[in-house]
Amino acid sequence: MAASIAASSSLLCICLCAALSVPLSARSTRQPQSASTSPAKPVASPALAKDYVIGVEDILNVVFWRDKELSAEVTVRPDGKISLPMLNDVPAAGMTPEQLAAAVQQAAAKFVREPGATVIVKEVRSRKVYVIGEVVKPGTFPLASEMNVLQVIAEAGGFLEGANKGDVTIVRNENGQERRYKFNYNDVVRGKNVRQNIRLLPGDTILIR
Repeated sequence: MAASIAASSSLLCICLCAALSVPLSARSTRQPQSASTSPAKPVASPALAKDYVIGVEDILNVVFWRDKELSAEVTVRPDGKISLPMLNDVPAAGMTPEQLAAAVQQAAAKFVREPGATVIVKEVRSRKVYVIGEVVKPGTFPLASEMNVLQVIAEAGGFLEGANKGDVTIVRNENGQERRYKFNYNDVVRGKNVRQNIRLLPGDTILIR
């Protein structure tokens, strides 16, 4: 009799343990699945200054509020113009987005009553700086907003081991003349000679040996 009661108690314990283990295992398998399917947060692009000047190779979104057929995504051609439906060629290089919006609105007034247009710089390609030498990712980098030497070196992934951080050179063309600026990374990060951390201009080249 005692043996049968003990056997029944053991069987009951096994059943209870099995019942309790099911939701725990189900939860453990569901949690990673929900985490893996959660969408990644979008990365915001750097905001352009209001006085940004459009240049050759920039990609623009020209949006007409009342007539979507006139809207288009366009690239500024080497001659500084863009091509829009019905409006044909419109000068764009050298203008701010606001100025270009006013120009295309005026051109579209021949076809649309009270046209409203917005120009958005989707991708900056006209303003570039170059990083050459001992960095992780040497190459060409867009200068979408005001950036200094430290920021562009960071965009290039930082220095490689063995790079001469104390003897970085910025090469700039000023009025047809080549000018060189020195940049000592070790000094700048310690708060010394911070004026060497100059604001870069389109066409600048950073040389790292």
